[in-house]
Amino acid sequence: MSSVIDDTARTAPSPGTPGTPERPSQQGPAAGAGDVETAVREIAQRAKVASRTLATATRATKDAALHALADALVAATDEIVAANAQDLENGRARGMADGLLDRLALTGERIVAIADALRALAGLPDPVGEVVRGQTLPNGLRLRQLRVPMGVVGMIYEARPNVTVDAAGLALKSGNAVVLRGGSAAAESNTVIVRVLGDALSAQGLPADLVQSIDAYGREGAVALMHARGLVDVLVPRGGADLIQTVVREATVPVIETGVGNVHVYVDASADHDAALAILLNAKTQRVGVCNAAETLLVHADVAPAFLPEALRALAGAGVVLHGDDAAAALAPEGVDVLAATDDDWATEYLALELAVRVVPDLDAALEHIRTWSSGHTEAILTRDLASSERFVAEVDSAAVMVNASTRFTDGGELGLGAEIGISTQKLHARGPMGLAELTTTKWVVHGDGHVRP
Repeated sequence: MSSVIDDTARTAPSPGTPGTPERPSQQGPAAGAGDVETAVREIAQRAKVASRTLATATRATKDAALHALADALVAATDEIVAANAQDLENGRARGMADGLLDRLALTGERIVAIADALRALAGLPDPVGEVVRGQTLPNGLRLRQLRVPMGVVGMIYEARPNVTVDAAGLALKSGNAVVLRGGSAAAESNTVIVRVLGDALSAQGLPADLVQSIDAYGREGAVALMHARGLVDVLVPRGGADLIQTVVREATVPVIETGVGNVHVYVDASADHDAALAILLNAKTQRVGVCNAAETLLVHADVAPAFLPEALRALAGAGVVLHGDDAAAALAPEGVDVLAATDDDWATEYLALELAVRVVPDLDAALEHIRTWSSGHTEAILTRDLASSERFVAEVDSAAVMVNASTRFTDGGELGLGAEIGISTQKLHARGPMGLAELTTTKWVVHGDGHVRP
């Protein structure tokens, strides 16, 4: 099992039984692996029961709860920030990279933004009950395919306490309960956040078990969640490649695979230089520790002599370490260092102020590079040529394709989904930012009038 989910469980009293006032999901693990598996399955079972409360809940009920969660988080800002400060201190002591520390960090401003995202979810249409399609057959049967909740959504993620809130809000609005495994890096933050959310749900007359954490059960708890088939309806891993692939390999629960972001920006021969530079800097430096940040720059050879020197100078001035091929290095202005790029650089999601740079002879070469090295997340073309943009859109096989826009827009909030539970790079059920609709499945409802099949 990958070490990315190999946290040491914290010692605390054994969990209580379902139906008691104490919430076992917030208590420590029992002594043995078998006891941990039993405890996690009990948590999932309570989540299943709690999810039934939402199956018939009105939109007004769910929206009121979302506003209550937002208010509760803001009211608990000082407590959350204090817990987060402990996580950050622990992370620095373990040598956590700056990009991951940025993901982990919570400030008063970030908590307000997280709360605002919950309020934005309340303003979105309720996906539950939406008619996907329907018809009346020649024999008079009336058919409707409706969106319905998944039931219980499990999440395994790392160093992202904002995901705890996003997952809770999306699950609530889409009629699901959620069981969370947020990892040791954000353990203090998540403990407070889950408690605050649970108390707010209870105050709204909804089960606190709609949002539960299994962080206290360490690695064994994560394994138990992955194996809770029949209790957990879908599992979403969100984090680095090791974590995601571990869950994909080990889980018996159905998994929606989110992918790493080896993201490309291609500057075509006809690109507007000023706009391209602004987009490139935004895509790489606006926030580096995120999956939609640019990791590789491809530049058409015809425009490279005019564009690359200024671009490399600007990137270096922003603190970006550059890895380039020979052609890119030859165009670097005086004082700008370009390290020799290797295949590892083309394959790497840096999540840091580092960028791989390559000069390509034409659009075909750019497309071939992307086909070879892309993780299928997001790619961007910067061009004023309609034919080039249409070819790029048609031939790039990624979850999101940007034309003259920053890759940083591959985000549920930015795309009007309110928030996201992850960005799927697979092709089954959900692809790209996963919002409310992606947390539902469908049910066929057939109305007849005494019909029997001949």
